Amino acid sequence: MILSLVVLPALLLVFGLPIFFVLLSSSLLTIVFFMNIPLSAVHQNLLGSISSTGLLAVPFFIFAGELMSRGTISARLVDFVKSIFGRLPGALGVTTVGTATLYGAISGSSAASVVSVGKVMLPALRKGGYSEKMSGGMIASVSAIGIIIPPSVPMIIYGAASETSIPRLYAAGVFPGLLLAIVLSLYVIVVAKKKGIVSQFKFSFGRLWQTFQRAVFALGAPCIVLGGIYGGITSPTEAAAIASVYAFFVTKIIFRELSWKDIFDCARNTVVFSSQILMIVAAAGLYSWILTVNQIPQEFVEYINSLGLEVWSFLLIVNLFLLVWGCVLDPMAAILLLTPILIPIVDSLGIDKVHFGIIMTLNLAIGLFTPPFGINIYVAQSVLSMKIKDLFIGVFPFFIIFLIVLVFVTYIPQISLGSMSFFMAEK
Repeated sequence: MILSLVVLPALLLVFGLPIFFVLLSSSLLTIVFFMNIPLSAVHQNLLGSISSTGLLAVPFFIFAGELMSRGTISARLVDFVKSIFGRLPGALGVTTVGTATLYGAISGSSAASVVSVGKVMLPALRKGGYSEKMSGGMIASVSAIGIIIPPSVPMIIYGAASETSIPRLYAAGVFPGLLLAIVLSLYVIVVAKKKGIVSQFKFSFGRLWQTFQRAVFALGAPCIVLGGIYGGITSPTEAAAIASVYAFFVTKIIFRELSWKDIFDCARNTVVFSSQILMIVAAAGLYSWILTVNQIPQEFVEYINSLGLEVWSFLLIVNLFLLVWGCVLDPMAAILLLTPILIPIVDSLGIDKVHFGIIMTLNLAIGLFTPPFGINIYVAQSVLSMKIKDLFIGVFPFFIIFLIVLVFVTYIPQISLGSMSFFMAEK
């Protein structure tokens, strides 16, 4: 059974086969050759895995993000953030970080942030005196904040896989995301001072008000989502649906930037991406069920307990493990594959599942821009026409910053749990 559940999936992943095929084929082979159960259990678990109301939020958030990623929304956000930080040393770098954070709160997509923010900021960064390496590394890495702050699709997947409250996960991701943005901004300011990069902008309340007016409808999306959830008005799924309607209203009616063909393309992309996610969720649900039936997670828990690991040492090992997996697997695939194995250990050690969800998400966010397979690097290379070598070198200092923040978030649970308590009352 170890051959079909561990060795075979590892080999198939090495050969680059889709993760849903890896999980499904491994599960079917295990059932046929090692388990005496009817095959009807296959479709029951496949369908049962995706019959969660929480997963309905996924296509809604994706559709809202697709709509908001087109047109001038990213440019409006850049102008607004620039009007706030314009006089700081390294203002363009800080603007890149701030815009990526805001854009992540709108789209929840790291790759979309690379494209939208990168297209606007890269020419300005080049003209402002930033090197090609730093500009590319900054855009590829800071865009990963998009899956840490709400609305985050990977957090929805983790919540469904671990039976954890999605509103609590969203609330817990705010402070870690903001901490990351602040530390990244401080680094950019220090580098700008060291290299003598002087800001060319002057602060003006008139310009701030003008850019705010242009960006106010874009900023309304995260306010609607978070306000609805933590105001007790909507569930995450309902907030996602409202965000989709709002995104359509803003992009089609107010800004008038999208044609019906553009909207159809957004809907088509949403269907394709959502289908890919749900196929992985279904296959991972079957795989997880097989692990549970054969008591593999329980045996793993007993083994870990027999080692007598302290919580801090377990979290250190898990961080190293997730950093490696994040380099080769998409965040959602990694969450679905690893959560059923890790959560029983997390429960046995008394670690809060919300806190662990933030740790896992932050680790996998780092994997988005970590060589050799970080998707953000290849998106930046393709869309922004940058050299892959420059990107590999450019992301390194930002990788170190992410690691430092990861250590703080891991060993100071109050950062994420305090964020959760701040935004919602404990129940």
